[in-house]
Amino acid sequence: MSSPTAHDGDRLVAEQKFHDEWAKSTDSADIDPLTANEACTAPEMRWIVKQIGDLHGKTVLDVGCGLGEASVYFAMKGAQVTATDLSQGMLDVTAALAKQNGVSVTTHQANAESVGLARDVKFDVIYVGNLFHHVEIDATLRDLVQHLKPEGVLVSWDPIAYNPLINVYRRMATQVRTVDEHPLTEADLKLFERYFGKVETRFYWLTTLSIFMIMAGILWRNPNKIRYWKQVVKEADMWRPLYLPLEALDAKLLKWIPPLRYLCWNVCIAARAPRAS
Repeated sequence: MSSPTAHDGDRLVAEQKFHDEWAKSTDSADIDPLTANEACTAPEMRWIVKQIGDLHGKTVLDVGCGLGEASVYFAMKGAQVTATDLSQGMLDVTAALAKQNGVSVTTHQANAESVGLARDVKFDVIYVGNLFHHVEIDATLRDLVQHLKPEGVLVSWDPIAYNPLINVYRRMATQVRTVDEHPLTEADLKLFERYFGKVETRFYWLTTLSIFMIMAGILWRNPNKIRYWKQVVKEADMWRPLYLPLEALDAKLLKWIPPLRYLCWNVCIAARAPRAS
């Protein structure tokens, strides 16, 4: 196990500042947890919710909760939710969103690589949404696996590293991303097998990525002012006629030509049977 470095500290400070500023620019009243998690253009969350199953009475740890869309959604479905984030600003938005939707969420400020919970605190579900590409994956998994019940599941989704068009977008959208982001590689995905006996993956956004090309090339939406991955969910009804047939096409292409999965935008993971750490 490597020890923390000065770079680690600088990275955490930069990440915290970036996400605090994002939180300041967000009104929780503008967030709809149901749309964020059930929209046709949120395939990652639709798959993850199926993997989790009935949430009533389950304990959930939401690591890197961000604006709280998932935390509050899980609470609305009957879960007891603990939401962690490096950014206190994000936790404040999460708490406000929970109050608006009539549910309770416990917030806890922490670095994902060391969530700071007692070792005997364990959860039925650990949700890690769009976070692993911000952190040291091995260290984060090592810490989180000890907090998952033996019969529990860790679910996550993150961007993949390989699509050249997405990498062009990443080089353009510098104001809505942090410099230390590292989209997941095939080697990163194999790390999950070190900590879990059963790992299942699903890949999303192949031909459906044409929606983002339309946003950039036809609608002329500035990628440094609009977070495309958030906007496409908010505008699900608008994009539905295009998205649904392309989603069906993606499913067939990924079944027929499995290597295409690495040209997708995002990967979802459901990891079970945690190995003793």
